[in-house]
Amino acid sequence: MNILMVLTSHDQLGNTGKKTGFWLEEFAAPYYVFKDAGAKITLASPQGGRPPLDPKSDAPDAQTPSTERFRQDKEVQQALADTVLLSSVSHEEFDAVFYPGGHGPLWDLSEDRDSLTMIEAMHAAGKPVTAVCHAPGVFRHAKLHNGRPLVEGKRVTGFTNTEEEAVQLTKVVPFLVEDSLKKSGGLFSRGPDWASYVLVDSNVVTGQNPASSEEAARATLKLLQ
Repeated sequence: MNILMVLTSHDQLGNTGKKTGFWLEEFAAPYYVFKDAGAKITLASPQGGRPPLDPKSDAPDAQTPSTERFRQDKEVQQALADTVLLSSVSHEEFDAVFYPGGHGPLWDLSEDRDSLTMIEAMHAAGKPVTAVCHAPGVFRHAKLHNGRPLVEGKRVTGFTNTEEEAVQLTKVVPFLVEDSLKKSGGLFSRGPDWASYVLVDSNVVTGQNPASSEEAARATLKLLQ
């Protein structure tokens, strides 16, 4: 079982002068779900190399058992320091693709042609396509073969407008994940802010927030099994 995890290469939080990137828990929790299930995991990003880590996800109050395990794991740290170029891999190599969130993907992965090609090809092949928290923003421009939005008519979730308001970044982000999914015709629903909430519709898996990342990975495995 080969799983591709796609991480952002974008590190600027709009024009705030602050840093962003991927959210550690949303990478670490799914990574270990997949690893413990015996999967071979490939890490990729638009620019290759080390993807930027959102510093807030590295703060003491954001730590979980998975992030603590990550800190002790030299193997995954080395893999993360040397992600492959997303443009260098093909959908044919993988059984599923997983997008961790963080604010970074809103700027690069939502617009990246290689990312869109990967999503559209994996979906067309019936393979699981999973995104959590801000990462469902990667579906913003994704299309079916007939040109219709990939999420149109599908039950989806993602970082909610109220969660974005809570972190006071509504005016900073290039678009709101919830609004974007609705605009694309997605049947958006949500759980309580900050609680795990995951939806599976066909081969599309979406999770609402960081707390949803492990459950989203388990849902992905279930589709593969």
